[in-house]
Amino acid sequence: MRRARGFTLIELLVAISIMALLAVLSWRGLDGMSRAREQARVRGDEVLALQAGLAQWGVDLDSITERPDGTGASQITPLDWDGRALRITRRSSGRAAEGLRVAAWSRRTLADGNSWWLRWESGPLVTVGQWTQAWAQAALWAQNPGDAERQREVPVARADAMQLFYYRNNAWTNPLSSADATTSTAASAAAAASAVATATALPDGVRLVLSLSPGQAFAGTITRDWVSSRVVPGT
Repeated sequence: MRRARGFTLIELLVAISIMALLAVLSWRGLDGMSRAREQARVRGDEVLALQAGLAQWGVDLDSITERPDGTGASQITPLDWDGRALRITRRSSGRAAEGLRVAAWSRRTLADGNSWWLRWESGPLVTVGQWTQAWAQAALWAQNPGDAERQREVPVARADAMQLFYYRNNAWTNPLSSADATTSTAASAAAAASAVATATALPDGVRLVLSLSPGQAFAGTITRDWVSSRVVPGT
């Protein structure tokens, strides 16, 4: 009689161990691929958000309205940087009947503990009173926003610092530097009035310097220059 041949217990244990090792290695490989794909998706979303934010920054500045038509138009400020937020009075992108809008850009720490570069925009404004309220709301949003202000903000990218410069008289300067004049005589008062007029006039260009936080798709310092169409017609 020929004895039937089979596997011993040791052979089965060795085979099971090899299969378990292969399964672990396969799982780690699949897990690594899944993590890499998720990280690539997150990085891609960060790149798209930053590109969209920089594009919207240019659109807001291109849409600045200097002196809109209507009663009380002289009360409307087209552009202002107070050290916290850049506020812009801009034309609505839709129909002309929608009036104006106030857009604002700032950097602030959110609930996640990270500092973000943010954008805020009001609804359509058709009266000076509505503009005044939206202008004040934009300033409040940059400092101590409530729930109503937060509903209109859009986080763009994590940023550790935000700096702004205006291009005037063939030089880049701090927008707040001309507001430090003191008036002791009539001559100095006239000089101060001239400085204030220069500070409130629209600049020929605006330079944005962002220090992007590490750990995202782009990190380090990024600079974006905008040039007014008054300087380069057609831009």
